[in-house]
Amino acid sequence: MSDDVLHHLPALRAYARSLSGRLQDPDDLVQETLLRAIEHADKYQPGTHMRAWLFTIMRNRFYTNIKKAARERTGVTDCVSDSPSSQPTQEWHLRHRELWDQLFEMPAHYREAIVLVSVLGVSYIRAAEILECDIGTIKSRINRARTRLKHALEPDF
Repeated sequence: MSDDVLHHLPALRAYARSLSGRLQDPDDLVQETLLRAIEHADKYQPGTHMRAWLFTIMRNRFYTNIKKAARERTGVTDCVSDSPSSQPTQEWHLRHRELWDQLFEMPAHYREAIVLVSVLGVSYIRAAEILECDIGTIKSRINRARTRLKHALEPDF
């Protein structure tokens, strides 16, 4: 069977081009036809016209693909394949670096308070104990530190 199939490749390519009319689809259609022919080689009856059998497989695959493409509707504007699955890491790395640069530029008492509460997740009461000041002072320092960071990182805000 393989010798006969190889002999029919040029005719299969020409028939695929006539069916699809597009540049990249003909070779895919030929490949699908050959795969289908190999899968169903036991159904081929020796002595019959192999070219007609292969053309029938190709025509059926072509129409099946058209039906499938109509159902799938790829390339629509709401298709999720156009949206990235994760954000680019380099931008987040730069934003992280900017944040730490701004943290180290602010006064130490603001930096200590915001790092304890916002970064490390320490409660306001525990942060007040660690920094040996009132809870109101901690809240004030964190508010001022956040305001400084917000204005430094988002100047238009």
